[in-house]
Amino acid sequence: QVQLVESGGGAVQAGGSLRLSCAASGYTYSSHCMGWFRQAPGKEREGVAAIVPGDSSTYYADSVKGRFTISQENKNTLYLQMNNLKPEDTAMYYCAAQYCSGANCHSCHLSFLTGDFGYWGKGTQVTVSS
Repeated sequence: QVQLVESGGGAVQAGGSLRLSCAASGYTYSSHCMGWFRQAPGKEREGVAAIVPGDSSTYYADSVKGRFTISQENKNTLYLQMNNLKPEDTAMYYCAAQYCSGANCHSCHLSFLTGDFGYWGKGTQVTVSS
């Protein structure tokens, strides 16, 4: 089993920056796809960014391109650097991971688009004020 714990959320003024971290523990030998999702009150959950660990493939929501950067320091630590934050970025941010092998695995891009991740963290709150 895999456990994911987010940290780094908080309150920031518009234009500021935050870096979210996700610590993975348990069976993390091989990750197919890791990502960040967010959900604001009254809105659907949306994918923010995803990464294929071990290569350069990354995916971003159009709304965060050029402002957010997903990265992985090692197989147990995932980051989301958020710059030039806007009030509309206010949400709970969730770390997600997919571990699978075989022909039935979605590509990371498809997992990002569909939210098909097997493991989720509890979330960390990001609040951006104007």
